[in-house]
Amino acid sequence: MPYRVDLSRPPLDAADTLIELGALDVELGPGGLSALMPDAVAAAEVATALGVARVRMTPARGRDDGSVWTLTPRAVHVGGLTILPVTAPQTEGAIRLVDGTAFGTGLHPTTALCLEWIESLIGDAPLPSMLDVGTGSGILALAALLFGVPHVTGVEIDEPALRVAGENARLNGVADRLTLLKGGPEVVDGVWPLVVANIRAAELIELAPWLARRTASRGRLLLSGIPRAVAGEVEAAYVRTGMVPVGASERGGWTALVVQPSW
Repeated sequence: MPYRVDLSRPPLDAADTLIELGALDVELGPGGLSALMPDAVAAAEVATALGVARVRMTPARGRDDGSVWTLTPRAVHVGGLTILPVTAPQTEGAIRLVDGTAFGTGLHPTTALCLEWIESLIGDAPLPSMLDVGTGSGILALAALLFGVPHVTGVEIDEPALRVAGENARLNGVADRLTLLKGGPEVVDGVWPLVVANIRAAELIELAPWLARRTASRGRLLLSGIPRAVAGEVEAAYVRTGMVPVGASERGGWTALVVQPSW
């Protein structure tokens, strides 16, 4: 697990040195310099490289449910969307998110891929609704609402994540347009013109019949959270349900797939 290093009086080239050592994030402020170091780099190695007796270490804090590591929340730009931390001023056309570990800050490639696809699939003619399976922080639902979808339903098995999603919806003034339910696609009835599921690949395979069933005829099903090595297995699971692949994109070793019903 990464760890945090704080230096009150850093050498002039400290930031460059830490980056060369493999720092995951570096921030220079009035109080000194902070960095996130991978656990493969020992603290003693950091101290030696910086020419100091020792460095002050503290536990790192993971974001996106521990899968992405940054020192502090920051603005993220994906396609035409801007995602801001809760401390940022209200900005028209941007999403603000509370600081928490619920998955979905825009930093992880799987989230970015989904946001780009949602923007593309909605296009100039917003869809009437969307189902967000495994909503996490609610970021995908919030993006769809910002892009003009009148109403989104989000389902999530994790109670704390549901609370975070609800808080984010209120923060962005769309709580009346987002319905949040505890559970998976089995807790809702009906079909949606766009279904999004950014969850683990094994869960995507397990839920294939349910997710296919929730996708309207001529609708689209967006799947993400898929390591590139198993993208073929996930796609095959949906082909078996009668879905047809219509799009795919990759980033940082992750794949997003778009499928549609053949009926």
